[in-house]
Amino acid sequence: MNSSDRGAQREDELIMLVVAVASQKGGSGKTTLAGHIAVQAELSGAGPVAMVDTDPQGSLSDWWNEREEMTPAFVRTTIQRLSDDIEKMRDLGINLLVIDTPPAITATIGQVIGLADLVVVPTRPSPHDLRSVGATVDICETHGKPLVFVINGASARARITMEAIFALSQHGTLAPSVVHQRTDFAASMIDGRTVMEVAGKSKSAQEIVELWSYLEDRLLKRKRQPALKVGQMYATAKQDLCVS
Repeated sequence: MNSSDRGAQREDELIMLVVAVASQKGGSGKTTLAGHIAVQAELSGAGPVAMVDTDPQGSLSDWWNEREEMTPAFVRTTIQRLSDDIEKMRDLGINLLVIDTPPAITATIGQVIGLADLVVVPTRPSPHDLRSVGATVDICETHGKPLVFVINGASARARITMEAIFALSQHGTLAPSVVHQRTDFAASMIDGRTVMEVAGKSKSAQEIVELWSYLEDRLLKRKRQPALKVGQMYATAKQDLCVS
């Protein structure tokens, strides 16, 4: 390895990436997804990973307090100190920060998005959720931040999922992994775990693994797994719809 390669490697090691999980619509599964993304990133070797909860409800904080595992780390801060604390986390060697945001369009969301490298927008395939994405998209565009929609809480073989794919494609990029509605998500969160940490393999865990793999590629600007084109996602959803 020559000196320029070593310099680039050291520079890469100092880069901390920030993911904001944001949605105007309450009940989108934002906190559950934030926790699962952070844990899967840690499990996959992308750590050290830290989390911040800027939602006054404190659901992510409550979940972390129930955890037996000490990772990902949880950082208590305020929106006023967030920018400075991000720099401190970077100096401490944190590689990834996942930030949960309030379920409403507030000044807090704008400030968090302004600090993010990628904004993840969980969206349930329902008319109300689809109508609410515009405000979040506007904030991302104002700050010049890339966003990825994640269809979350989908019902298997539901036609509304295909409609959501087309509607969201008008606003931005969709993650290729659709997260389906299953009881194991809620059950695992009760005692501070995730579906990846529950004994046995599950479809839910595989969806999160695939989602993080895609998000990591986006964050690192890799192109190993490009976003599915709308036609591809439609064909997949249609196939699921036809399966009895």
